[in-house]
Amino acid sequence: MLSESQIKLARDKTLQILTNARITLTQDEINAIEIADFGLNDLDRTGLQLITYVNNDRYCAKELVLFPGQTCPEHKHPSIGNEMGKTETFRCRLGKVWLYVEGIPSENVQANIPPGTETYFTVFNEIELSPGEQYTIQPNTLHWFQAGEEGAIVSEFSSTSRDEFDIFTDPRIIRITEISDPT
Repeated sequence: MLSESQIKLARDKTLQILTNARITLTQDEINAIEIADFGLNDLDRTGLQLITYVNNDRYCAKELVLFPGQTCPEHKHPSIGNEMGKTETFRCRLGKVWLYVEGIPSENVQANIPPGTETYFTVFNEIELSPGEQYTIQPNTLHWFQAGEEGAIVSEFSSTSRDEFDIFTDPRIIRITEISDPT
């Protein structure tokens, strides 16, 4: 759970990163920056900042902003009813991102799993993304990702996003951020 002041600070930091990368947002987009702490109240290590440009019944486009060393926890996008899970392409715009997907584990994993959460990370096939590089994640594929020491911006292009149905390896995860009472 985050306080309103923590959310404001994270939004301001996110906006500064985007501004420095010359990514311009409208005022409505600025107001809608989503701060996801995944219910762990450890935003600097485990979290994600998102701007959704469009999300309809056919496609979705977002910017994912990661603070330095920040990790988006392991999860997958399952099928919902008769609809396949989300297919998403990550294109790195700024910084470095280590993306981990199902497959043969890499010998030298570069990411640092947040201490105390090691049992919740099970896939270690590493894809390193630098600016201009991209990777497509198939539906229902376990994956997680972490920014390098500079932080990162990743553009996501995907089929319809239904984040509230994501399945996380860590059962403590709450996908939709809860805001504490400011009093």
